[in-house]
Amino acid sequence: MIIDCHGHYTTAPPALAAWRERQIAALAGSAAAPSPADLRITDDELRESVEPNQLRMMDERGIDVTVFSPRASFMAHHVGDFRTSAAWAALCNELCHRVAALHPERFVPAAMLPQSPGVDPVTCVPELTRCVEEYGAVAVNLNPDPSGGHWTAPPLTDRSWYPLYEKLVEYDVPAMVHVSTSVNPAFHTTGAHYLNADTTAFMQLVQGDLFTDFPTLRLVLPHGGGAVPYHWGRFRGLALALGKPPLEEHVLGNVFFDTCVYHQPGIDLLLDVVPARNVLFASEMIGAVRDVDPCTGHHFDDTRRYVEASALSAEQVAAVREHNARSVYPRLDALLKRQGR
Repeated sequence: MIIDCHGHYTTAPPALAAWRERQIAALAGSAAAPSPADLRITDDELRESVEPNQLRMMDERGIDVTVFSPRASFMAHHVGDFRTSAAWAALCNELCHRVAALHPERFVPAAMLPQSPGVDPVTCVPELTRCVEEYGAVAVNLNPDPSGGHWTAPPLTDRSWYPLYEKLVEYDVPAMVHVSTSVNPAFHTTGAHYLNADTTAFMQLVQGDLFTDFPTLRLVLPHGGGAVPYHWGRFRGLALALGKPPLEEHVLGNVFFDTCVYHQPGIDLLLDVVPARNVLFASEMIGAVRDVDPCTGHHFDDTRRYVEASALSAEQVAAVREHNARSVYPRLDALLKRQGR
């Protein structure tokens, strides 16, 4: 099988964005706040939103299953307060669940959390619980910067995050560390903020001792880990200077990287630096980079081509494409086994 661990619902029906616009307008006092019941999207509309888009491209690229979460840039945790985020997260998570229910062998839901700047992360636990227990979510997206590019949240190693980690460990569910849109004009959302966040999160984990307290917690760093593979020597040296164990012992038992890197040299570097057991196949399709590379004639985000053209052995390629995801996402593995796969 080929399991894509990083998919977002970027093609949701327009009614979802219209509902969000009404919610934001209400915060400014220019309109009444919409009710969740005001959002009416039929099953046919859901099918029409994914079948000619994600499903078609999955078929073309041989991707069997996608871990499907709400659109990352739409999370926008900086908007409003906790109640705003809670209502928005509930709607987005329900839609991903419904898509997965319509195509149960192709999509598996993952959840966004109702984070809000300055609000205790423990407030996210009820939505996490609901999505795992009611929707069958196999993962969550954890935003290390709910402020939208101003980085006012404490590092991921801060104890304020611990109630959330405790619940993730209890459910045996991993978190993908994924920021949302940037409102800081210094940081382009997908070209800078996303990659900055991947790099920043890794360094926070190097500085701390989170996995001493949570030895079974699993975190996935998307987009190939940002600058991490390119500067692996720097991180090794900093860990040494900080008196930490080697990175293989300190973080690689718990931290994993996806293959959302959109050229062959980048994938080659990732797979040369990071052990193959720590790499999960992903394409983020349909995501931030959608065009055809004029140098290759193929879509930039057709990452399967890069993995299969790498120097990995056939066994390692199979691990990256399927087996690592089954290990990191045990609820996904259990679901696939129930389906006879």
